[in-house]
Amino acid sequence: MVHVYNCHPFCSQQIVQVEQEPGMVCCGGGALFVVATGGCKVEAYSVEREGCPLICRFATMGTVKSIQHSKIGDYLVTIEEKNNATYLRAYTNWRYQAEEKARVGVRLLGHLLRGASVRGGVQMEIIEIPLSERPLAVACCSITGDLLVGCENTLVLFTLRRQNQQSLQNQSQQILQSTWPNSQQSSSQSQGQSSSSNQNVSILDFERSVILHLPKIKPKRVALCGGYVAVQAELEVLVLKLDASSEPKTRGESSETNKDHLEDQADFLVLPRHQELLGDRAKDCDIPVSIEKTGLEDRGQYTLSYVLFRRFSPDFFQGCNVEETQLHSLQLYPLFTSNQSVSLEEPACVFCFFSLPTAGYLYSLKGGVELLSAYQYPEKVLEAVLTDHLLHVITKNALQCFTVRCAAVAARIEDPYIDTTMKACPPCSLEVCALRMQLFIGLRSVCVYGRHVILLSTADTETPEETERTTQRRGLQLKEHTMLTGIFLAVGIDPATTPALESLLSRPFLQQYPRSVRSRKWTISSPKETSSAGHGWNLYVVDTVTPLTLYQEMIEYSQRYAETNPQAQSLRHLLSEAHLLLRASLLQTSGQQQNSEGDPAAPLQTDADKPAEKQTAVQTDRQELEEALGQNCAQLGDCFSRGSQNDCHLALPYYRMSGLSVTEVMARNRPHPSSPHSYGAGFLFYLKHYLLEETEQILSQEAADEVIDIFSQSEPSQLVSVCASPSMVNMSPARTLRILQHLEDTAGVSVPLTITMATMMLLLDDLPQYTQLMERHAEMLLVYGFIEESRLLLHGGGGGQHTHIRPTALTRQLAKSHPGLLVAAMVALHENNKVQLEQADHIFKELGCENCLQVDFWEAMLMASSQDAVIQELLFRLASVYIDRLTNSNSDAHANAPHTPSRRKPLKSADDLINSCSHYGGLYPWLTVLSPAHITSSQHLEALHKLQSLLCGPSLSVGSVGPLLERLSEETLWGFSLHLLCATRRGQYDRSIEKLLDRCPQAIIAYANHQLQDKNMALWWQKLLPELCNRTRAAADNSILLSALKETLVVVAMETSPTEFLELIPDDGTASYFLPHLLACSQRHLLA
Repeated sequence: MVHVYNCHPFCSQQIVQVEQEPGMVCCGGGALFVVATGGCKVEAYSVEREGCPLICRFATMGTVKSIQHSKIGDYLVTIEEKNNATYLRAYTNWRYQAEEKARVGVRLLGHLLRGASVRGGVQMEIIEIPLSERPLAVACCSITGDLLVGCENTLVLFTLRRQNQQSLQNQSQQILQSTWPNSQQSSSQSQGQSSSSNQNVSILDFERSVILHLPKIKPKRVALCGGYVAVQAELEVLVLKLDASSEPKTRGESSETNKDHLEDQADFLVLPRHQELLGDRAKDCDIPVSIEKTGLEDRGQYTLSYVLFRRFSPDFFQGCNVEETQLHSLQLYPLFTSNQSVSLEEPACVFCFFSLPTAGYLYSLKGGVELLSAYQYPEKVLEAVLTDHLLHVITKNALQCFTVRCAAVAARIEDPYIDTTMKACPPCSLEVCALRMQLFIGLRSVCVYGRHVILLSTADTETPEETERTTQRRGLQLKEHTMLTGIFLAVGIDPATTPALESLLSRPFLQQYPRSVRSRKWTISSPKETSSAGHGWNLYVVDTVTPLTLYQEMIEYSQRYAETNPQAQSLRHLLSEAHLLLRASLLQTSGQQQNSEGDPAAPLQTDADKPAEKQTAVQTDRQELEEALGQNCAQLGDCFSRGSQNDCHLALPYYRMSGLSVTEVMARNRPHPSSPHSYGAGFLFYLKHYLLEETEQILSQEAADEVIDIFSQSEPSQLVSVCASPSMVNMSPARTLRILQHLEDTAGVSVPLTITMATMMLLLDDLPQYTQLMERHAEMLLVYGFIEESRLLLHGGGGGQHTHIRPTALTRQLAKSHPGLLVAAMVALHENNKVQLEQADHIFKELGCENCLQVDFWEAMLMASSQDAVIQELLFRLASVYIDRLTNSNSDAHANAPHTPSRRKPLKSADDLINSCSHYGGLYPWLTVLSPAHITSSQHLEALHKLQSLLCGPSLSVGSVGPLLERLSEETLWGFSLHLLCATRRGQYDRSIEKLLDRCPQAIIAYANHQLQDKNMALWWQKLLPELCNRTRAAADNSILLSALKETLVVVAMETSPTEFLELIPDDGTASYFLPHLLACSQRHLLA
């Protein structure tokens, strides 16, 4: 469906004063090129200056049949005929032909002019490009300046090359010196006469880079853009992608495929079936393509891939004639995003457009091939041109514009946040619309440069091409009628006796299909010359309005729908069209500065201030466009805020892009008192998302109360979430409490609702009522309520762990009155991914509880968490805290005890943690022996037992806390116990036994009974027994050592054989002392 809007895209028109009747026109580089009807002279007019003054004129070497201009390199390429031969020529430096009698250099492709013609300065050059086949179509790449030539069954790609004139002069001078040594002086004098500006001019040349063979398609028109190659036949379009590659293998098939088959079908009717193949499926088409090496210097290989294939089948039942089944206006159009460099990067988007006389088709090629738009024309279209903003088409008597969807594709490539809750853009599949048409008489061709649309009109009833087709149809009609009559007679049917067959044969049946459908043979027919009598003709330059002006007219036009039906689909569609128009304009303004730097006319400007003025104008235009885009987003937000449930979510991104504050959005969506409509679904969706986000914008009391009223009327179930929003801190607590109480009476009691009401009581300083409400539910249910609505405790933190987060008034009260509930709630929030560990730490620091509640939180987290990384982090933190407490309490022992501040009792004691948390291990029995005789405080003992429990547990890495333990001295017995634990955990049993015997020998047996087991059992007789013997020998009266030695001998006698036991007895030992143990060992051995 095509929408039609009465918006006029044209602002003015002027007639170009051309002396001779134009035969064909093209434009580019700020110039309009007119080829006279005779075809041997080209005139260039400036379309950017008032009146379109003549720039220059020059003669061609033959009759021009086709002409194209390249923006890159600023050259013209023509297909010319002379003496029944066809030539391909390129015209460079044509701007220097302001004087028609200026010198012209003619050279062959690859042969640069040298000698006096170079030293004499810049001049126009005509480059002869030889081809082995007759050229049929030509195209220039708007990105690289490369040249693509379509021949009978081949495509030839020429790469544009540049050479600086200074280097060319140096090469010429070297050749002269080597050939004529005496010419050095004259050569240097000639070089001195050349201006420095001429030396900086690049000389253009072309190099044949690749040849593509397409044996089953005859090009009528070709297009080139970057690596994309498009070829158009009468009913077929094929798009290929050429990529430079170092791989020698190329894909393709032999160019001889089906050649004989096509010759056999030359005299038969072949009706092609309609076919559309996109992306990788395009390689399944029946058109093989092969690559031929050019034989030039190795610049790498080319790989070929199919991108798009489209074939149309003529519809006989519509009675269409030849023209209605032929494609025209093939175009590849690149589009750059605002963050790209036009000169250095390939385009972000490439579009392919082609058209039938009754319909046009626009495809996007990059990032997946898809059909963007299909244009249904109201009447037969002769030619069409695609631009950033509009599609311009001409019929015989009108110029009409259609909107395009290129900006919608580019916007999604440029901005990854499109189609999210952050940003939006109308879809690429949005139905196109047609704008008001401009009437003309006898239009024949159209071309576009910037905002200038060039039209050629003539009063002739038929173009030369139409005359040629009419002549061919009349010639074929008799031949085909005779052929079919013969077929009927051969099978015994006389058409003359059958009125139905006679009527059928009298109709122009077969002639209604293009020649390419009936036969693939190529015939050359000379077109009919234009009558010398001549008819009226005109060459128009029609200027389109600025995009901002057209946007404003669209907005004025949309007011008619807004007044009658604000929810009309046409209003939304028109605003979407205006949005895409602004987006296309913003893309264009971002590249204007880069394009102006490559403007070939720039060296001819004399005003040095023009670039700065132009840059300022571009910045001003962009600012105006961005302001208009914000207004348009607000209008689209209004549409979707009142829209249906299917697309109401789009109100959120459009309102965000508009830059409106939430109070301004609320003002735009207030229902009228007389209106039966309430708040729209889109507006409520926007408001909910705004309140769910952690924004810095805080609503005033009036606005916050209005939000409460909105949701109490529209969605009462969302009131708890609304009240918990950080933006609502200024709401009236008494007024809100009444609304919440009414909600509780109607909807019933819920935990989050109770907590919210308690928060309101807290804001009203009614602590008894606050306590009563909080005691309604058990602590675990309250924790579930905080999980359901975490913003009752925390504000901020929506952007990740580094986002600023702050406690609420309820959190501060819980820290004073219910610390256990607060810790349990924070643990639950962390385990449900509602808060990060660093954010929770920040909350406790904000509360001033980093030395008490924060440690309780870490201990509770250690019990609840199952993430290894979190567990290791918590273990290290807790060990550090316990060590700090031991260090501080030890220093406090030397201070005045009455002045030492008392800490709050922790929520979990060491015994609680040992019983409930697997990371806290039971204290080893020998640690009780090492307990200090007196403790300075209960906090010190609690910290010591917790740290010892962590070291006894399975999770704490001793290597991570070893450096921290160096702060603790071994002078105290509890400090020695911690170092001994670490040494034991490291497996340093020998050293531990020695240190324990030195420091506290009464604990050695308890230590050995616990630690020297299983694989360490041998240490009883290998280390402990010799140590005790040596120490007892030195201190025979030491009862502790004697008792330890006796216990050790009992264990050794139980674990060794008599022979082994005898070997362990020291040589100087008393036999009576060791004999009972030897006897026990022997008896145990006999029993075993």
